[in-house]
Amino acid sequence: MKDTFHQREKAYEAKFKLDEEKRFKAETRRNRMLGEWAARKLGMTSAESEALCKAVVIADLKEPGFEDCIQMVMHEFARREVPITDKEIRAELVRLLGVATAEVDAEYPDPLGPDHERVGD
Repeated sequence: MKDTFHQREKAYEAKFKLDEEKRFKAETRRNRMLGEWAARKLGMTSAESEALCKAVVIADLKEPGFEDCIQMVMHEFARREVPITDKEIRAELVRLLGVATAEVDAEYPDPLGPDHERVGD
């Protein structure tokens, strides 16, 4: 009985790790997509677009939550004097998270490594 509980605990830990890795990948992809979206709206060159995308991804790693990404994008719109609302950016962020999550789930349908196990099989 003890082995069964240990196996179950190990499986749940592996599932949690897999879910967290996928969440991180989806959020990072969402941030990159937000940078691409902003760059298109701002009419940036490909080099400027790439720099903005990297900056948005890095900004999200500084503090918990996505407020730093929103501030980064808002700042870029303000710097270029292009009107946009906080609400528009937040709506795009929500939309892009759905897109990014679907893409990550499609790309990684199986466990990401040998330390991930399926739960309930």
